[in-house]
Amino acid sequence: MTGPGVARDEHAWDRTIRLWDAYFAVAWAATLAFVLAAAHPALPVRAVAAALLVPLVPWYALVGRRLLQEDPPDQRQALRYLAGAIALFLPSAVLVGETRLMAFALVPQCFMTLRMRWTLVAVTLINLAPVAGWALLWHPGIEDLFANSLFAVVTFVFSVVVGSWIVRIIEQSWERAELIAELDASRHEVSRLSAAHGALAERERMAREIHDTLAQGFTSLLMLIQAVEAELDHDAPQARRHLALMDETARQNLAEARALVAGGAPADLAGASLPDALRRLAARHEATLEVTGPVRALPAAPEVVALRSCQEALANARKHAGSSAEVGVALTYAEDTVTVSVRDDGCGFDAGVPCGGYGLAGLRARATEVGGRARIRSSPGDGTTVTVVLPVALPRSTP
Repeated sequence: MTGPGVARDEHAWDRTIRLWDAYFAVAWAATLAFVLAAAHPALPVRAVAAALLVPLVPWYALVGRRLLQEDPPDQRQALRYLAGAIALFLPSAVLVGETRLMAFALVPQCFMTLRMRWTLVAVTLINLAPVAGWALLWHPGIEDLFANSLFAVVTFVFSVVVGSWIVRIIEQSWERAELIAELDASRHEVSRLSAAHGALAERERMAREIHDTLAQGFTSLLMLIQAVEAELDHDAPQARRHLALMDETARQNLAEARALVAGGAPADLAGASLPDALRRLAARHEATLEVTGPVRALPAAPEVVALRSCQEALANARKHAGSSAEVGVALTYAEDTVTVSVRDDGCGFDAGVPCGGYGLAGLRARATEVGGRARIRSSPGDGTTVTVVLPVALPRSTP
């Protein structure tokens, strides 16, 4: 059984050749019975007509049956087959009028195997030629001739009209089959592209997470190592303090790695509020934190973006402004937004010149994902300010 959404590989008539076999057998047997039971002409003539019908069976079984299953049928083979079938049919139909019942088995085969021009020629021969031959051979009366001619014309018109209608249905079915195949291919392509897009989005997300956590932590460790190397000989207490920061940073990196693998919240936010997480983060980077506005719990998404944005901005400040620069973090709670701002009084840079790094681009992408915006203000010699504004849902008031 074909499941929903799965295109069928074959048409209904492709699977019903046995029905056509049965139809041909019934039409042939009925014709033979009518021929042998006819009142006219004499029995020997009817026997000859019946004998002429017998070769139609092997001719159909060996040649016609295969043609009906071809897609599309070979036109030369179809013409040869139908020419042979008509050659066997016409003499019998001329001898005995009842033989014309066999036309109901031959006409559909014409429409199924031949192009329309040759189909009309074959249908005309099958319907009209037997009456003309029968009239020339037996010289019937006017009434019999009129009745047989009228019957032949009616069957001819019926054959053409119904056959043409069936052909149009078949053509439409082929068009629909092609559309279904195209839609099925498009569905698979969309599924593939969706999976590829999902994988790409996940890679980008992981890249941002690694950049904003592990990479920044390792950068901090390198900077602390350089500071310790410079302080070992002349400022041992400061070196020990930096070693303690290195230990804390390494532990924090390990916690971030575990949270990243587990897919949980950032380690700084685990069991802590956003101000507490930013306070610990600012302390590790020797920055100050100022919190304004009514502090409240926020949805997880803006809190994570605020924390990661602050991590990126602080790491950039220490990397580019230097360890001697003063760095301050401001966290502002408004009615429907939360704003994180990181400023330093370092050397600054030309904000109008595109930078090739990943950090600021990732920061902007994070803010955009939750409907926020990021703004970087800087100029040479005037420090840098990174501001991220994130929308937050208003708390519901209880009646």
